[in-house]
Amino acid sequence: MKLLVIGSGMMGSAAAYDMASQPQVESVTLADSDLKRARDVATRLNRITGGKKVRAVAIDASKEKDAARLMKGHDGALSAVPYFLNLGLAQAAISAGCHFADLGGNNTVVRQELALAKKAEKKNLALAPDCGLSPGMASILGGELVRRLDGRADALKIYVGGLPEKPMPPFHYQLVFSVEGLINEYVEPARILRKGKLTTIEALTEPEAFHMDGFPPLVAFQTSGGTSTLPETFEGRVGECFEKTLRYPGHYDLLCELKALGLFSSEKLQVDGAQVSPRALMSKVFEGKFAGKGPDVSIMRIEAHESIKAPGIRGLLGGKLKGRVATFTMVDHYDPKTDMSSMMRTTAFPASIVLQMMCSGAIEKRGAVLQERDVPAEAFLAEVARRGIKIDYRLE
Repeated sequence: MKLLVIGSGMMGSAAAYDMASQPQVESVTLADSDLKRARDVATRLNRITGGKKVRAVAIDASKEKDAARLMKGHDGALSAVPYFLNLGLAQAAISAGCHFADLGGNNTVVRQELALAKKAEKKNLALAPDCGLSPGMASILGGELVRRLDGRADALKIYVGGLPEKPMPPFHYQLVFSVEGLINEYVEPARILRKGKLTTIEALTEPEAFHMDGFPPLVAFQTSGGTSTLPETFEGRVGECFEKTLRYPGHYDLLCELKALGLFSSEKLQVDGAQVSPRALMSKVFEGKFAGKGPDVSIMRIEAHESIKAPGIRGLLGGKLKGRVATFTMVDHYDPKTDMSSMMRTTAFPASIVLQMMCSGAIEKRGAVLQERDVPAEAFLAEVARRGIKIDYRLE
């Protein structure tokens, strides 16, 4: 198969590496507005993989017609650029006759993409937004846990964090993916299920202590985008459904203070004769202050709590008895062999896997592909394991 990756940053380069490493992939086109960066990345990836599959080209991802021309001749395309470009790229993919996946992360944009489902299906194409770590892999595994509990659960709880292995004060964090996507998680409302009903709540709320063997105490809190389509899929069948981000406590406190000061606002202010939004300013600050090269670690724990069916017990958070709890747990570390962060591996590799499964027919669904419903979890888990990402399953 011939694949295209748009964006040669951290996630795009990791996805292109994964694709080029697979024998069924004939070629990988790596496109970026910065042609020099794309060429440098392509050269490095060809050296690492010992082949010549990756080639670099220039593209302005905001120009839909140019993107469509580039997509022609490719079996599938993956967007690894900021989320606000994904709708145009999805439309370009349909025009070009190319399967499409992206890393998503913004509820509004994802729903605009899903509205293109009928157009894609008519052309026998698959369209899969939200294919990263969470949403993405966490959604696939969350859906699988609910199925293993006979399709119903009192709660589906997702905890995910990308963290520095050695947090340094005062920030206790290092940037591991797009700064635009990061701030969006802190600003947009979180979509969750409460008592089986879809609702929204403010991001950076409902903190709780989180414990994982081998790590200091962490804090988990609500953020936007992580549940993707899970609330719609499981409304009425799952009582509580949420995705919380994991951070070191000091960093969480800092985020709350910045938000309270209005520094994540997109409303422009007059500053020395110029119009400046606090969010744009904070994006630049984060890029500088949160930059880091130290080893990182990705943590994911997904819990599905069984819905009890017994006399006098309603289930869906209405009962007093405790049922079984099914869990998937992952702790993944920086890979020194490829010099890839754990967040690159656990975000880009799942997206690459899903795109390849769509192109090969392993994912049969055409039109809108929902991670929790349409991706065969066992086959996906086998591919993840083959790439050295270990995920443990328990039922207690």
